[in-house]
Amino acid sequence: MDLEKPATEAPQPERQRERQPEGCLVVAIRIPVRIVVLVLVVPVRMVWDALVAGGRLLTDAVLRPLGRALAWVARAVLVWPFVGLWRYVVVPLGKALGWLGNVLVVVPLVWLFRYVLTPLGQGIAWVFRGIGAGLGWLYARVLTPVGHGLLWVLRGLGAGIAAMGSGVYAVAAWLARYLFVVPALWLYEWILAPVGRGIAWCARGVVWLVGMVITGIGFVLYWVLRLLLVLPAIGLWRWVLTPVGRVLAVIGREVGAALGHAWRIAGHISLAVGRFLGTLLRWIFVEPVRWVYRTVLTPVGHVVRDAVLRPAAEAARSVGRVTRQVLTAARDSARQARADFRRMLFGESEEERPKAVPVPRREPGGADGRTLGSSTTALTKD
Repeated sequence: MDLEKPATEAPQPERQRERQPEGCLVVAIRIPVRIVVLVLVVPVRMVWDALVAGGRLLTDAVLRPLGRALAWVARAVLVWPFVGLWRYVVVPLGKALGWLGNVLVVVPLVWLFRYVLTPLGQGIAWVFRGIGAGLGWLYARVLTPVGHGLLWVLRGLGAGIAAMGSGVYAVAAWLARYLFVVPALWLYEWILAPVGRGIAWCARGVVWLVGMVITGIGFVLYWVLRLLLVLPAIGLWRWVLTPVGRVLAVIGREVGAALGHAWRIAGHISLAVGRFLGTLLRWIFVEPVRWVYRTVLTPVGHVVRDAVLRPAAEAARSVGRVTRQVLTAARDSARQARADFRRMLFGESEEERPKAVPVPRREPGGADGRTLGSSTTALTKD
């Protein structure tokens, strides 16, 4: 009994299993092409990344704020005036014109239709109904009997004419048969039909002869063209163009793969260079500016805020409060002076006269009688 497990093959990745063996020509072309392409693509990729970063910075710092400002200006110059014109001029004017049109046109037309045209139309309809009733009576009582009589007379005349015409038709048919039809049939059967058959047989022979000539010419032209054009073209395609195309396809595929690898490697190189330049810029410019802002400008700003700006703001608020109080007192004094002057000239108005306040009565207002459960003394009240 075998207790050892059989050795299993290690699973290969999909790419290695699907990858087919390559020739020496592909390997010989791949390495130089990748080196040359990498040398050519790295500067292009770095310039491209620099342009992309500059374009993003330009978009975020200049174009987008400029576009928002232009949009706001366009909205303020073009949209809002038209909105105000539509809302406060066109809409009220349209409503006013609609009201005027309703009052001056629709209401008179409705009144004219309801009280003039409708009764007039009903009267005209009644007149036409009367005329139609009269015409119906005339048709039923006069024209219908007269038409029936005329139809009976015409039917009799038609029967007589038909009897006369049948004899004439029989004679004309016999003459046409023996003067035209019988000679025409004899001419067709004994003269035209044999001549037509002979002409058709000759035409078929000519068509067969022409077809054979054309077939022979086509066969000769086919083999001439095949020997002169088709076979050389097939040999050129099979023994020259196909190998050259395969070589060019291998070179193009390797150049494309090399461009892809070079572009990705150039991206990593450009990223490293960009990070180095960013770190250098941060340590040369950003960190000193940040240190100056934190160490120098922030304490100075706090001192200016606490020693100058806040006292100035408090003083300004105090001055504003005093000014508002003075203006309020001046308005109250002016209002009181106007009220006193008005009372001096015209007397007190009804609103300014003091109203009499009713004094509560000291006597009890209720007239209820005393009961067994009630009492008026303080000791026995509930």
